[in-house]
Amino acid sequence: MSNATTNSDSGTTTIRPEEAAHFGKLAAEWWDPKGSSAMLHRLNPVRLGFIRDAIDAHWGSDPRAIRPLAGKSALDVGCGAGLLCEPLARLGASVTGVDAAEENIAAASAHAAGSGLAITYRCGDVGSLGLSGFDLVSSMEVIEHVADKAGFIAALVAALAPDGLMVLSTPNRTPQSKWLMIEAAERLGMVPRGTHHWDDFITPAELAILLEDAGLQVGQPMGIAWNPMKGLHLSDDLALNYILMAKLKR
Repeated sequence: MSNATTNSDSGTTTIRPEEAAHFGKLAAEWWDPKGSSAMLHRLNPVRLGFIRDAIDAHWGSDPRAIRPLAGKSALDVGCGAGLLCEPLARLGASVTGVDAAEENIAAASAHAAGSGLAITYRCGDVGSLGLSGFDLVSSMEVIEHVADKAGFIAALVAALAPDGLMVLSTPNRTPQSKWLMIEAAERLGMVPRGTHHWDDFITPAELAILLEDAGLQVGQPMGIAWNPMKGLHLSDDLALNYILMAKLKR
């Protein structure tokens, strides 16, 4: 295992204050599966399925194991109120969650305490918190909200252990995502208005270049698609949203 550590604050911020404020206002409803974060509750099992497969592939763990992350540390950046942190803790990891909104950190800490989970939560910019040595670094639906995508990825890499695993998910910048995630989902109230800005979405090719430039080897992305029969599901269709794993080049 790599030891996750905290050093002195340094670096420049990648946080957009208006984005942190937007998500902070949603903190009270984050754990309500029928509230403003309902779509995240539907998305979370799909992301967890990919993450579990990535863990087993990266470390060669038994797919039947209940706690494949036992003895390992995990960092979730842009953790919100802890929707991914808590399952990672149940998979055995020593988990740290980071978010830019103080309201989210308060909600996450309270929910973890109520669930009997020992999760460390930090408020701030990941690049300024001096985090390092994490076996797993995840950031779900976050990079489209940051001010400096290359700087954000550099901060994630700095937090990753040499033999660690990184998992990212984000919407693709396509006509389909513009229509479904903004024109439809936000206008119909499925996602809070102002959550997404289509121009900030990043394509798989663009993200791969940023990751490779930061010294990472990038795995094949999987799409997170939607249809009326299956709902949200992993797919070869990357048009709406996608998730990928990466590791440091050797």
